[in-house]
Amino acid sequence: MTTDAQWVAGLEERARAALPSAVFDYLRQGARDEVTLDRSLTAWREVALYPRTLVDVREVDPAVTLLGRRHPAPIGVAPTTLQRAVHPEGERAMARAVAAADGVLVVSSNAGTPFADIGATGVWWWVQAYLPTERSLAEPMLRRAVAAGAAAVVLTVDTPVVGTKYPRTEQGDVVWDVVDPALLRVNFDTGYEDAPGSEKALDLGPRDIDWLRSVTGLPVVVKGVLRPEDAARATEAGAAAVWVSNHGGRQFDRAPSTAAALPGVVQAVQGRAEVYVDGGVRGGLDVLTALALGADAAFVGRPALYALHEGESGVSRLLAELVAQTVESMRLAGAVSVAATRGLDRS
Repeated sequence: MTTDAQWVAGLEERARAALPSAVFDYLRQGARDEVTLDRSLTAWREVALYPRTLVDVREVDPAVTLLGRRHPAPIGVAPTTLQRAVHPEGERAMARAVAAADGVLVVSSNAGTPFADIGATGVWWWVQAYLPTERSLAEPMLRRAVAAGAAAVVLTVDTPVVGTKYPRTEQGDVVWDVVDPALLRVNFDTGYEDAPGSEKALDLGPRDIDWLRSVTGLPVVVKGVLRPEDAARATEAGAAAVWVSNHGGRQFDRAPSTAAALPGVVQAVQGRAEVYVDGGVRGGLDVLTALALGADAAFVGRPALYALHEGESGVSRLLAELVAQTVESMRLAGAVSVAATRGLDRS
């Protein structure tokens, strides 16, 4: 009988077998030579943790409060594109599973499902945004997100241009050759991509944090931060949270692992904002390590997509197993709460 842990470990290979090769390659691939992608997958394992003993661990509480809302576990789902190419229900299935787990879902601005349909599931969700050169072009999409119940805006700051990726399929197909364009960007105005100024902004700055807050009235999370000084600038500009991310190794292919970058960012923020992390998180021990290094929550991207190929039930099973692994890891580490995980990386 396959355990849930074994099921999770086999998600990638089952998705590879089930999905069109170009779609799977898009999900899995990293930028250029995939140095950062490979680094991110191994880095969490290289952090040694020092468990506490003689601790009563009968009751362990992994709950956290993120942007004012309490969640039963410090695990969220990161924004990803082409969910409807993975499963026909796409973001709807993902949202229902996250809602059932009382988690947090971050929805890509490139989503193939109307925000209103996502919000109708009852999920607590945030909208991810890339800002265009002409900022006003983003306003209709942002207004739709607010109207559909988005609770925060996640500003991606590490993508002034899209990092080059090399096709790995034998046929050499790329996903844009095989995927219906109707599965993308359904929350933008018609003709958005042809409008002058719609290209990604090359001049992002701290002022954009305030602009997003003023347009949406929502807290702003700054995603894609690796340097402590950038984390400090974002916090000083009013970011409610800083998200340590190397874009899953899909952008700058010599970036550090997020496990390596996280402690410096936590130190720079000094508790003035929440700190999240993604990149290579594959199990509860990775979540525990992220918490020990100071993160308030860890987010998963590819694992949720791989699970989505089995629909809502697949995502639900993944999230349940991640929580179970996190609780087990906390017990073994002698940490009865998220606060008690801090500093487990130090003896």
